[in-house]
Amino acid sequence: MQQKSPAEFFAENKNIAGFDNPGKCLYTTVRELVENSLDAAESSGNLPDVEVTIEEISQKRMNTIRGIANLERVDETLYQDFETEDLRKKRMAKEAREQEKLMKAAQKAEVKRAAAASKSTKTFYKVTVKDNGTGMPHKDIPNLLGRVLSGTKYGLQQTRGKFGLGAKMALIWSKMSTGLPIEVWSARQGQSFISYYKLDIDIHKNEPNVHKTEEKPNPDRWHGAELSVTILGNWQYYRAKIHKYLRQIAVITPYAKFSFAYVAEDEKNSIRINFTRRTDKMPAPPKEVKYHPASVDLELIKRLIAVTKCSTLRQFLYKDFSSISKDYAGMPPHQPSRFPMPLHSLSQQCKGLLHQLLHEAKFKDPDKDHLSPAGEYNLRLGILKELNPELVATHQGDARVLEGHAFVVEAAVSVGGRDIKPGINVYRFANRIPLLFEGGSDVITRTALKRINWANYKINQTSDKVGVFVSIVSTKIPYKGAGKEYIADDMDEMVHAVKHALQQCCLQLKVKITKQQAAKEQKLRRKNLIKYVPNAAAAVFKVLQTMSETPAVGPKRRRMETDNDILGPVKRREVEEGTLVQRLTEYVERIDTDMALEYQMQQGMAEGMQQPLFLMPQTALHSYGPPLQGTACTVCLLSVG
Repeated sequence: MQQKSPAEFFAENKNIAGFDNPGKCLYTTVRELVENSLDAAESSGNLPDVEVTIEEISQKRMNTIRGIANLERVDETLYQDFETEDLRKKRMAKEAREQEKLMKAAQKAEVKRAAAASKSTKTFYKVTVKDNGTGMPHKDIPNLLGRVLSGTKYGLQQTRGKFGLGAKMALIWSKMSTGLPIEVWSARQGQSFISYYKLDIDIHKNEPNVHKTEEKPNPDRWHGAELSVTILGNWQYYRAKIHKYLRQIAVITPYAKFSFAYVAEDEKNSIRINFTRRTDKMPAPPKEVKYHPASVDLELIKRLIAVTKCSTLRQFLYKDFSSISKDYAGMPPHQPSRFPMPLHSLSQQCKGLLHQLLHEAKFKDPDKDHLSPAGEYNLRLGILKELNPELVATHQGDARVLEGHAFVVEAAVSVGGRDIKPGINVYRFANRIPLLFEGGSDVITRTALKRINWANYKINQTSDKVGVFVSIVSTKIPYKGAGKEYIADDMDEMVHAVKHALQQCCLQLKVKITKQQAAKEQKLRRKNLIKYVPNAAAAVFKVLQTMSETPAVGPKRRRMETDNDILGPVKRREVEEGTLVQRLTEYVERIDTDMALEYQMQQGMAEGMQQPLFLMPQTALHSYGPPLQGTACTVCLLSVG
């Protein structure tokens, strides 16, 4: 018989935690450390201030750090980039036959050699994340970072992570790829010293291995944590993912400030990006809650019975579960009289019966007070800050229940903006975490692309720049797959909630787009009319001038001079061509305004924007006349029968 420690299991199956390849390992390390920093700051009520630094370390420099000599090649044939004499002659002959393309071929060969060299040479990265959170107690730091499956996230609560595994997996990957320990600086609020640890993890024993520890002075009373880990990675292929992650985390947390720096060995390749704070309003922190009867399984019931302090079944149901009142806990179908006393002496059969009863009985749904969504205000601010769209609409849905766990869906849809491609751009969040991988099977992506008819809301899903933002918060996100990168599309409750939230956003946008289109049409109509006013005025004035210079013949012409006196001002030069231009321009503007108002009111009526308002109660004794269009409303005069 052989036994493996949890650390050894996850080291052999690191893909479970998102450590699939060197590039993904770099991305996941940044993600896990950033999310730990946000949790630490939010739990203490501090506006998050997170600094992320990735320092590039070449193979030669890494060998120097680890104390490994940089050996010279003795036998070139042992290396993949070795070229035999025959192959070299063939290559030279081919280049000679293509002299006119020699420069182009040489450039391609250089690119290929550089690519081959980059593949054969490993690059390492030192990832450092610093925050202003609560910090960690000095004595608990080794166990918090150096022991797998030990942490503070095992209660029933909305959390960004679930097991606290990410930072420990970064430590495991560091030991597997570089052998270097992690460095930790931490200070609690009001603490006079800074805790410093250099440690790694004993993978076979699942125990922390402390290399160095000390207490350093803290004159500035800094509080928070700073973690620095050196790992094998691939910045070239995952730089876009890391930047995208930081941008999306800045959208969902506009109250946080992020500073990112990539320090390359070649200074010209270094990058610095700042994501500024837009608001100081943070969501209320999530609360830990009790289990809902519909969400427990048989093993969980056994564990709860083993740790409860209650002596009777009625107390156990009332105190250790949510949505069970004190009176309901003693009523059928619970039938407490069928269970022996005390509670801890229940047999396996009784526990199985209790599990069955809890799933057959009806209980009220859990509320959403324990959840902490970002909120429409923060979601809107984050989108405006990072994308600067032309239009944006937000909606937060009511709490719904899935398998005994409450969840809330909040959504936003934007039109236009910077750095966004034409078409439907989907941004997914779960418990305020951006989800960047495996989006094709996600309920959010499939709903946005297949279940929403964008044309009904006057949105062109091919040419318009549409951003779809959906955030789901819950005590249990129904992820699919070990990597926790997408949410299942096979649950009707989740599908309906996401679709409803997006439709509500689209309805808001439809009203705004309709108004925009009306304004554009009004502006275009006025422009076209004004364009022809000078020509029309010149033609009319020329006709009037010709008529004024000829004698009056016929009754119509005499009426023009006697009744309307149109030609008299023209004869006396009181009316010039400019006068007609001015009058026609004023008339066009007035008529155009009236038409635009009527059009908008008709559109508003079609969209359900107009609301009937009665100054007196509407009864059978009252009748109303025809509607009278006003500048601000439509009035129907009241008639009393």
